[in-house]
Amino acid sequence: MKQPPVAPICLLLVLAGPSWAAENNFVLDPEPPGPAYEESGKAWREATTPLPPWPHDADLIEFELDGPSAGFRYFIDGKHLGVGADQVVRYTLVAESRNGGRNLSYEGIRCTPHGQYKIFAYGSGGQFSPLDGADWQPIDEGAAERSRRELWGFHFCVPRGFKPRLKKDMIRSLTGHSASRELTGFQAD
Repeated sequence: MKQPPVAPICLLLVLAGPSWAAENNFVLDPEPPGPAYEESGKAWREATTPLPPWPHDADLIEFELDGPSAGFRYFIDGKHLGVGADQVVRYTLVAESRNGGRNLSYEGIRCTPHGQYKIFAYGSGGQFSPLDGADWQPIDEGAAERSRRELWGFHFCVPRGFKPRLKKDMIRSLTGHSASRELTGFQAD
């Protein structure tokens, strides 16, 4: 039995390689996309904003966390949810325990590739107390950051766009009037 020559077959594979690669729809970008301020070359600057008023129960929007219950119910003050000129989503987060006790914080989320948050103030006795010297922190994957991770990944930020959604779209997502988890695109685990 005669064996086919190896050199011509290898040459055919080498020559066919570039045309196959050109047809591959899943070629990765040379650099992952990032926020618009990075593309423009300008340094990001945080805007100063006043603290919001104390939330009214009628303005609270409950949102469910994906997965097992953590023993808390979570709410966002829909009336004072907003996006600043610096593209930070600022919101009041209310975490209510099973016995009705509430923890309130005024926070911000940046729609960066892995998400960042900052706590601006804590609420107690009907008013917010500013937190001096707080820095932006990465949103970890641990249980303590679960509510922030879901706000960043499902409700507040445009997937792979690294920019905030419109406020009306955030409200729709929080209230369950959009399929936020199914429309998030490719997201890192």
